[in-house]
Amino acid sequence: MALLRLILNIIWIIVAGFWLAVGYVIAGVICCVLIITIPFGVASFRMANYALWPFGRELVRRSDSGGGMTTALNVIWVIVAGWWLALGHIATAIGLAVTIIGIPMAWASLKMIPVALAPFGNEIVSSGHAGEPWRF
Repeated sequence: MALLRLILNIIWIIVAGFWLAVGYVIAGVICCVLIITIPFGVASFRMANYALWPFGRELVRRSDSGGGMTTALNVIWVIVAGWWLALGHIATAIGLAVTIIGIPMAWASLKMIPVALAPFGNEIVSSGHAGEPWRF
């Protein structure tokens, strides 16, 4: 199973992951230039890491994330960068789904849409270890 994840992640980086990660990094740099949006930049850099190596990891809701502040941050994120990153995932998934080998890659791109739209209040964990954050 670990070998399959490794192979899928390597193929993913070649066909889509690198460019999606670049999109997240660009969004992060833009957000960090404006001092008040640095938390958005940090979230974008975390998502770039996820976009590079998605297989074997998943997005889960943090148990301590509640309240209006998380919702407000996510709404601002969607307006600033989330919508075009989600569109990038959709376009990538459509392009990848054309071939049979690309279908798992398309699915990985689609599973990243929730993190592209709502990065606050979520964390990326290793599959099978829900509740334990993935440390990088």
